[in-house]
Amino acid sequence: MFITLEGPEGSGKTSHILPLVDFLRGKGYKVYATREPGGTPIGEKIRAVIHDLKNIDMHPHTETLLYQAARAQFVEQVIKLRLGAGEIVLSDRYADSTLAYQGYGHQQNIDEIRGLVNYATGNLIPDLTILLDIDVETGLRRKANGDEWNRLDAYPVEFHQRVRRGYLELVKAEPWRWVIVDANQTWDVVHQNLQNIILERIRK
Repeated sequence: MFITLEGPEGSGKTSHILPLVDFLRGKGYKVYATREPGGTPIGEKIRAVIHDLKNIDMHPHTETLLYQAARAQFVEQVIKLRLGAGEIVLSDRYADSTLAYQGYGHQQNIDEIRGLVNYATGNLIPDLTILLDIDVETGLRRKANGDEWNRLDAYPVEFHQRVRRGYLELVKAEPWRWVIVDANQTWDVVHQNLQNIILERIRK
């Protein structure tokens, strides 16, 4: 089973991944945790280039294609193998991030972006995607107090508002795959919601 966590900056995705892994392993499931961009040695190098605050001249087309390069390696080297071994793959971001950020955020053609994403992933779609939805200003304040402030975080607030609206449009398009969790709540409340949602979907 392939599960992804998505959401605007500061929504708390990363902080929930490893505790969720421990929880699911405690229930007897084999779980592999990973992240995007990254997840492979090649992908981590691409991540460093994309996120480097020094690369302020990076064009949205370049940004989009770099994400797909990292993603293609990630799918072939990690996700397919882990799923084939019967593991649950839990990823901090995946292809929906590109549609939200590079598509809606940069206001690029969504159909063109979707075509690139499908090529990079081989049309591999998560079984469950959870959107940790949060007020944009609240999320950015949280992120600013965290450990990693990257080039995308530094985009104007209007960009991040478009990203959030984009995520909500993606949910409307595929409601069977998405569940929304209010990430403005406390960490403990959000985490309990995540546990319940994931367990229910696995048991189905």
